[in-house]
Amino acid sequence: MNESIRSLEPKELWNKFADLNAVPRPSKKEERVIAFMMDFGNKLKLETIKDSVGNVIIKKPATKGFEDRQTIVMQSHLDMVHQKNNDTDFNFDLQGIEMYVDGDWVRANGTTLGADNGLGVATIMAILESDKIEHPAIEALFTIDEETGMTGAMGLKGGLLEGTILLNLDTEEDDEIGVGCAGGIDITATREYKEIAVDDEDLGYQITVKGLQGGHSGMDIIKGLGNANKMMNRLLYAVRGEMHIASLKGGSLRNAIPRESVAIVVLPQGRESAFTSELKKCADEIINEYHHLEPDLEILVEKRDRPEPKVMDKDSQLAFIRAIYSAVNGVYRMSPSIEDLVETSNNIAKITVADGAIRVACLTRSSVESSKEDLANTLQSQFELAGFKVSFSGEYPGWEPKMDSAILEVLSGLYEKMNGEKAHVAACHAGLECGILGQNYPKMDMISFGPTIKGAHSPDERASISSAQKYWAFVLEILKNIPKA
Repeated sequence: MNESIRSLEPKELWNKFADLNAVPRPSKKEERVIAFMMDFGNKLKLETIKDSVGNVIIKKPATKGFEDRQTIVMQSHLDMVHQKNNDTDFNFDLQGIEMYVDGDWVRANGTTLGADNGLGVATIMAILESDKIEHPAIEALFTIDEETGMTGAMGLKGGLLEGTILLNLDTEEDDEIGVGCAGGIDITATREYKEIAVDDEDLGYQITVKGLQGGHSGMDIIKGLGNANKMMNRLLYAVRGEMHIASLKGGSLRNAIPRESVAIVVLPQGRESAFTSELKKCADEIINEYHHLEPDLEILVEKRDRPEPKVMDKDSQLAFIRAIYSAVNGVYRMSPSIEDLVETSNNIAKITVADGAIRVACLTRSSVESSKEDLANTLQSQFELAGFKVSFSGEYPGWEPKMDSAILEVLSGLYEKMNGEKAHVAACHAGLECGILGQNYPKMDMISFGPTIKGAHSPDERASISSAQKYWAFVLEILKNIPKA
């Protein structure tokens, strides 16, 4: 299946992407891809280093005639988001990504593609391997765990890199040059509940929300897409007086808008008619509200052969449902200074209810630190009022735009010369690693760009073939035009 990818142009890029995608590389399980990159660098006889947290650095001298240019750091992250459709049989820990060509797009077979940030990694690999591409001295930085904590960027020590310019290859629109990004913080709310036994005569039902688009909880949050956890909670609120929750599982990753949620509930004999009637009414309302944005949304209500033996007590259940209903989800504040930029948002990403415990995982993002703190405090207050314990973790800073950047001037001029139009210079609501890397390398001039990728963090992820060609030509010209030291 992947052989069709290897014939695409530019072959240097797509062949390296196919090589990379043959290696399983889940976040927090990067051992195999780290070994793959170390082997790649060593086979090229280039200086290859693995730092204390697992980042890989490969250094390549300048080609002839470019020795007087500034040393550049080319940076991408090795890990990828692992999401698959419910009906896809796939083991991310053991299998490589199965890719195919669909018109102008490269897609994966029922899973995420890994173009985020695999195309950036493949770009750097192709340049390191080439003996024809002209470039200044390069320090290739391959970071780990960008998608679930940015621990690679956070753990990179100062002094390992000498480069004065950083090219981050993690932007997902080929007409955009990134100069800033949002910071983030993980918010986790937990609460215990009393389990109570059910009667043998009680009825069991499964409620399923599925078919949502999902997507990147930063870049796609402005679209107003459906959040399976909020939809499920709305359904449960509609029938809160008729049933008890036995279990619930919604969403999987903090940085992905949840696409699916499944709840198991139990209700007494005699409540079935009211339960199904209220649930259908609410489900129809939700589907009608979202039919333009979420045409594949399905809400299924299925009777089970037997009820679960234990369920959540009523007081805890009401507190839980009210907490999720009131908790902020989606855009919290738009930027007052940058048009169409989400300043602050929250994603209610993952909810689990089982064995007497509730756990709610959120990712809050903002390009303004004080606004991020404000929303974090808002969420903490909402959950604590409902009896939850709240913890903050994984905080990382944003990347403040510098519009007088010398490398920005180079890229802006080249883009306009090559494409006959100006690039869109923008900050984004995603969490790029630049802000973190800048803490230990404050004098490094940073920029972000990349090929067009759609549907990142979802099984609909796809990479544009024509855009990859445009992007590759842009990269080669950038390397030739790095300023002198």
